[in-house]
Amino acid sequence: MRQDTKKFFENLSGSGKSIAVLTSGGDAQGMNAAVRAVVRMGIYVGAKVYFIHEGYQGMVDGGDNIKEATWESVSSMLQVGGTVIGSARCKEFRTHEGRLKAALNLVQRSITNLCVIGGDGSLTGANLFREEWSELLSELVQQGSISEEAARTHSSLHIVGMVGSIDNDFCGTDMTIGTDSALHRIIEVVDAIMTTAQSHQRTFVLEVMGRHCGYLALVSALACGADWVFIPEMPPEDGWEDSMCQKLSENRADKKRLNIIIVAEGAIDSHNKAITPDYIKDLVVRCLGFDTRVTILGHVQRGGTPSAFDRILASRMGVEAVLALLEASPTTPACVVSLVGNQAVRLPLMECVQMTQEVQKAMDEKKFEDAVRLRGRSFEHNLSTYRLLSYHKADSELPNSNFNVAVLNVGAPAAGMNAAVRSAVRVGITEGHKMFAVSDGFEGFYKGQIKEIKWGDVGGWTGQGGSLLGTKRTLPGKHLEKIAEQMRIHNINALLVIGGFEAFESLLQLYEARAEYEEFCVPMCMLPATISNNMPGTDLSIGADTSLNAIANYSVFCTCDRIKQSASGTKRRVFIIETMGGYCGYLATVGGLAAGADAVYIYEEPFDIRDLQANVEHLTQKMKTSIQRGLVLRNESCNENFTTDFIYQLYSEEGHGVFDCRKNILGHMQQGGAPSPFDRNFGTKVAAKAIQWISQTLKESYKGGRVFANSEDTACLLGMRRRAMVFQPVSQLRDETDFVHRIPKEQWWLKLRPLMKILAKYKTSYDVSDAGQLEHVTRIRPKDTKTTSAI
Repeated sequence: MRQDTKKFFENLSGSGKSIAVLTSGGDAQGMNAAVRAVVRMGIYVGAKVYFIHEGYQGMVDGGDNIKEATWESVSSMLQVGGTVIGSARCKEFRTHEGRLKAALNLVQRSITNLCVIGGDGSLTGANLFREEWSELLSELVQQGSISEEAARTHSSLHIVGMVGSIDNDFCGTDMTIGTDSALHRIIEVVDAIMTTAQSHQRTFVLEVMGRHCGYLALVSALACGADWVFIPEMPPEDGWEDSMCQKLSENRADKKRLNIIIVAEGAIDSHNKAITPDYIKDLVVRCLGFDTRVTILGHVQRGGTPSAFDRILASRMGVEAVLALLEASPTTPACVVSLVGNQAVRLPLMECVQMTQEVQKAMDEKKFEDAVRLRGRSFEHNLSTYRLLSYHKADSELPNSNFNVAVLNVGAPAAGMNAAVRSAVRVGITEGHKMFAVSDGFEGFYKGQIKEIKWGDVGGWTGQGGSLLGTKRTLPGKHLEKIAEQMRIHNINALLVIGGFEAFESLLQLYEARAEYEEFCVPMCMLPATISNNMPGTDLSIGADTSLNAIANYSVFCTCDRIKQSASGTKRRVFIIETMGGYCGYLATVGGLAAGADAVYIYEEPFDIRDLQANVEHLTQKMKTSIQRGLVLRNESCNENFTTDFIYQLYSEEGHGVFDCRKNILGHMQQGGAPSPFDRNFGTKVAAKAIQWISQTLKESYKGGRVFANSEDTACLLGMRRRAMVFQPVSQLRDETDFVHRIPKEQWWLKLRPLMKILAKYKTSYDVSDAGQLEHVTRIRPKDTKTTSAI
């Protein structure tokens, strides 16, 4: 986009405006990040920003519950769970008299812009308040509580909502604030339970939250490879007790030492009868005699530190909410800021609320397929993937495609690779293919380290970090003849390559070698899996979310350490942290946004000694206030001269007397550890979609008794682009790639850097031409195509 066509938020002044932010209903991790973003973005554009403590109750009660916020008042709250401004259920706000009091309290402070963070009940209340606003002001004038001039000046109330709910039960958005963090809590518990269950050969029944929505149960079941899941939207058919016990028994016969059953608290059978954990436990004990225990997670799911995903989501949504308020006119409907794919959108609040209510109506009428469709694309795709992976039929019941598909990992390990391999193997077997695993990437390929892999071989892989298949950086270019020979020997009809930049280069080499080696004229698909997220053709890569959480969690450690030290009387402290990523600054930038960094140095944004000096001076001024912690991130390859040691010494010297410094190089801890729920789920879903594409392409390219696929659209990378998952020919992605620095020529996340700087109190230009525009909720969607389906 040309510079002169860009739209910058400097044209959207907040001068003379007042914005209030409140959290209402149940708390959710990430709410504080949203509050912080609203406050800082609001102050940045020149508006006054107010906290409304204790939700609508605080708005009704007024007084000290409504306080003006300062920049410093939201420091160190990014990593705190719950909501520091409080939340409360308010019966009084449901009455006309209560809303009249609330209107008076807002007008007295000239507040006509309201940012509400909560669930559908909280947002519905805000919309009713907006609809009654003129009537309420007229009544206040008649009572003599406000003047006619005040009523004219404050004649319009603008509402923008952000959905904070761990249940992810709000239609119109793929993810609500708090959902990812709740999944972290669930998976932490499941991973811990699995070790004890395996030791004693136990069955565990876990109840997770979700009275009306089964998202948490469904996704956690996908992320941990649970044996069975019960959710309100998919009641089991009559006779489910026998089917479940049969599956549990078969799993034990296959030498699986544990069983995990996940139950949403609102789970029901086809007759609307509740399915409880105790009922399931008694059933398993009675029918199978297995040692069975029940664990109810309860409010643990609401607690703890927000995940990196929730911090980033909430920060993006908070800034988007302020932009929406600045652009609002008297006729603009109340809107909710949503996430679709990787794109921020604005949707009419009541359209979303009405669709959310339609879901419950469909479930009450036992129209469960309609309820699933109304939940949205994200829920639908999770459910379809679960169904693909949920039940292993006997070999005699499976279709036989006569196709052999090989799976391999290439490049550096990334968390989530194993979940992708497991999904690919099991979906491939379900499709009737014979699946082959290649050890140690293309190095193992040319050495013949290829063997058939069965359903049970990948049991328990979802929660494993690294690459269980083994992975090497070796490219196939020098070994094409031997690889072609191995493909002949094993009659490999399709390839699924999971990995980073080396995997992309490898697929390109195989594609270019098709003219010389007919063996490579088969469908080939690549799934991007790299912590660096430096792949062309995709916004996100498997493994990057786990790495971001490692960075964000370390920042929490830094903050906690700083708080403990400062309590003992030590001075302020700045942490200098080096991140991985090669020449790609994604981890540093997005990790910086998640951690609340004061400065982030990356290769894509060149800097010199003057920039470093300005950053030090800026941070020094901040640290002279009540702020006690500073965080600076440096990408490992951002500059060959300005090393981590250099930056550490510069900050130490220039901050002398104001703050002291600590440095740390995170190194390979960003690559290791158990994959995050997002990476497990993402890897599982994209691998399932890739195998379905391979199956379709095999059918289309099978002619004359053999597979022959040599067109460019039969060698693809599957990536997420904004709102959709897209299969893109690797030959076309070549022109979008900087091969010297191993990064795409255009990177979407660079648009987040100004946002990060604004939240760190820097003056900068923020391009809002890509900001969300008001859209309508899509009710009937076309069937997915192989190139544009969303995940």
